Amino acid sequence: MHVPKTKPTNTIKKVMLSTIALTLAASPFVHTTYAASSNWSSLHASAGTTQKAFQMQQASRMRSQAMSQDQSPIQYQIKARLDEKDMTITGNQIVTYRNTSKDTLQELVMHTYADANRSKATQTIMYTSQNEQIAKEHPEKKASAFLGGIDIVKVSQQGEKLLFDHKNQALRVQLKTPLQPGQSITFQVDYRLDIPYGMQRISYYKDQINGAHWFPVMSVYDETTHQWNKMPYSTSFESDFYTSSDFDVEFNVPETYQVVMPGDITTKDSAEQGRKVVTASAANTREFVFFADPNLKVERETRNGLTVEYFYSGDDPAKKAAVDKYIDYAFKVIAFYSEKYGKYPYPEFRVIETYVDGFGVEYSRLIQMPQRSADALPEDDSTFVHEIAHQWFHALIGNDSETESFLDEGFADFSMVYFLEKQGNKLGGFRSIQLDPSPIDLPIASTNEAAGEMADYVFYQKGRQAIYQLYRSVGEQKFDAFMKEYFHRFVYQNATIDGLLSTIEDVLGKEQRQDMEKALLQPDFELKQEYQMSEKELAAYMHDAYQPQYEAVVNNIPNLPYEVMIRLMEKSFRGEPLTIVLGDQVSKAAAKQQEQATSQLIQIFDVFDLKYDVVRDRKELKQKLKREIGSSNLILVGNAKSNGIVQALKKNINVRANGIGLAWKDAMNASGHSGAYVIKHPYNQNRLMLHYYWNGDHLSANASASFMEKILESLTLSNDLYQFYELDGNGKLKTSKKVE
Repeated sequence: MHVPKTKPTNTIKKVMLSTIALTLAASPFVHTTYAASSNWSSLHASAGTTQKAFQMQQASRMRSQAMSQDQSPIQYQIKARLDEKDMTITGNQIVTYRNTSKDTLQELVMHTYADANRSKATQTIMYTSQNEQIAKEHPEKKASAFLGGIDIVKVSQQGEKLLFDHKNQALRVQLKTPLQPGQSITFQVDYRLDIPYGMQRISYYKDQINGAHWFPVMSVYDETTHQWNKMPYSTSFESDFYTSSDFDVEFNVPETYQVVMPGDITTKDSAEQGRKVVTASAANTREFVFFADPNLKVERETRNGLTVEYFYSGDDPAKKAAVDKYIDYAFKVIAFYSEKYGKYPYPEFRVIETYVDGFGVEYSRLIQMPQRSADALPEDDSTFVHEIAHQWFHALIGNDSETESFLDEGFADFSMVYFLEKQGNKLGGFRSIQLDPSPIDLPIASTNEAAGEMADYVFYQKGRQAIYQLYRSVGEQKFDAFMKEYFHRFVYQNATIDGLLSTIEDVLGKEQRQDMEKALLQPDFELKQEYQMSEKELAAYMHDAYQPQYEAVVNNIPNLPYEVMIRLMEKSFRGEPLTIVLGDQVSKAAAKQQEQATSQLIQIFDVFDLKYDVVRDRKELKQKLKREIGSSNLILVGNAKSNGIVQALKKNINVRANGIGLAWKDAMNASGHSGAYVIKHPYNQNRLMLHYYWNGDHLSANASASFMEKILESLTLSNDLYQFYELDGNGKLKTSKKVE
């Protein structure tokens, strides 16, 4: 799953919001169906639909149910052989295509997406950084090894060759006789595929082969434009667009290979020694992929007619326990979506771990995941939930993910959050959708090309917000009823945004359609104010989100000193008291800078809902010194000579500062210098004291800007965990002690 991108911001609060969006962006199985006998009359009345709309809903349901039982309009019979020595696949496929349009077709068109690997310029950028790293690790591999493609050897019908044109990832086949509406044609394609090295949808790396886009696949014909879809595969995002089809595959592979595919898999002996034939039958399946690896292990479990299989590699015995947890979690996720949207119709669901880095990839009836450690917990793995959601919004309900990516990514991401919300996940639930209300000057219903580098933000972040707004507007019961109808209308079909809007109008009413139409088609969508977080809710969310991150930093870095500035934040998250003490009896310029620094600190603490006290008066300081301040973590601001705490505890401060390697007296007397240091509280070994200081009456203009920026850096998550640092008179870093 891609990491969401956010727009650049300047204030402390917006910096935190952007960071959290980037960071988080990560029961028994019960089969449920939405039967035709459900109480649609009550929904009909509450939604204000017309009798005609009600009849349309019933008719669409019957059509969908019939479609799920009938033969798909496309059947593939594929026989292929993998040559693992030169990494090629030779194959032939018999394709039966039924013309479901009202047009007479003069040609057939197939996608050859594997040809995206003909050049680096046409390969997707999703894998660029990983391939660059692989190339560094394997300098013996030439640049050409990372390329590949598919060659069409022959296209024929009943033994007679058909003329074809193959270019720009499209195979155009000229028909001898026009194909009339409702008629079917059976033809054969012979091909040879070169598999590129590295990471791509179709590729091999180490001992594993990724097998998407490995054969020519029928394009989608649009009878409104009277054109076949001939778009090459997107370089910036995904553009999978298929018709659900029936597959019968025979795949000849080395005997040692474990092959993962959708459908019912069997194995039989091959006539060739050391090889076998793996067969798979998969009806009503959006796309057919394979993964092959001689070292895969598998764990499986069956519940109520559904088998979940998890394929992984490695010899760590603890990994099996983690895999078992993932399998159990998969059942929970599938059960949730089956109840909310429509029953998962297939008898199997498969998960395979591969070398893909940083994101998962969805396919029909299986998902591809990065390798997970033995201590990984599925409850913390939002990518896993998102990719399973794609079984509904991509595999079962298809769409053109080149022009309308919102329909799969937006719904998959909302569904992920919906599930996590119902699991009581404080961070991944609905609050994560409410987190980023800032608009963006692109419609959610943008094409991949228009969205460009903002695709993650537009389709995922804003897309799921638009769906959440619909959910909040109508309530959970009506929303779930709408989603069930949307599923039944478009299961095994390709949905469109127009189709989505029509379903909203039929089930939820015209006003809801207009709201969603505006949300999707106009730029600058922003979640309605009543559905955004209040300031109080936002602060509580930030607290919950960042507390485990600060705890992880201080707990997981080996030999981390006690005296690091970041630890003061972690202690505040745990509820330890915090007091900020300013110097008194200072000039107006110094007082202004003290308040500016204190404002920086307060903004940080308010964003995270941390409690603190501010002491500005020497009399108040004396009253609190022994009791409150003695048990509190401290942040001191200003010149050492004007701060009451420093003056009262100077001797102990000097000793403790020297203990962390800071020549305290020299630092406090360096003319024009400033900086910060953290030590154990002079009164309390279990508390910390952090002093942001400057020498002289006040900071110069140049030094002041650096000083304030350094406060933010020292207390927020960054690469450097400071014990102390010293800035010169111009605010340049002079010396420091830190853990990287």
